[in-house]
Formats: sequence, C-alpha cells, structure tokens
Amino acid sequence: MKQIKLSLIALGISTAGFFAFTSIDTGSIKGKVSPADGAVQAWAISATDTLKAPIANGAFEIPGAKAGTYKLVIEAKPPYKNAAKEGISVLDGQATVVAEITLVK
Repeated sequence: MKQIKLSLIALGISTAGFFAFTSIDTGSIKGKVSPADGAVQAWAISATDTLKAPIANGAFEIPGAKAGTYKLVIEAKPPYKNAAKEGISVLDGQATVVAEITLVK
C-alpha cells in the first residue's frame, strides 16, 4: 500500500512538472502606418495586458499577445495626432494583420 502511495505521489509531481514547462502559444498584431515617419510606437491594450512595439519604416509587429480583444493605439510624432482602433481580435498562435492606419494632422 505504501508503494502505491509513493508511486502516485511521484506521478503527480512529475505531471505537475511537465505542465509547468509547457509553452503558451501567443499571437501578434502587425500592420502599417502612413506616413511612414509619422509614428513612434504601437500599443496593444486589453483588459489584462498592455504591449508595445516600435514602428520602423511605417511597419510594426507586436508579439506576445494572448488571445483576446485589443485596442490598438499608434503613438504619433508632431504634427500628427495619435490614432486608435478598437476591437482587434487576436487568436492563439496567429498574427492579426490590421489595415493600414493613416495619421492625420
């Protein structure tokens, strides 16, 4: 009986250890901004997460986004105004491509 208990405990510990090291598939949000030199950073904001990525040559990709709905905010350089898009849906392991965002003065 003791042997069975010890075996079950060892099995439980090894199972817990296995799940502790499994990776979580995350998605990403990517897109383009015009004019290409008009923005600095892209922010993705959800109820539980805030992520950011630089904008280079008018393009951005925000990695590490958990599945869910995000608000995308483009941080603009003067004289342009910040831009925002609501309802960006991200799925596990997939890149969500956003339509080109045109900044206004």
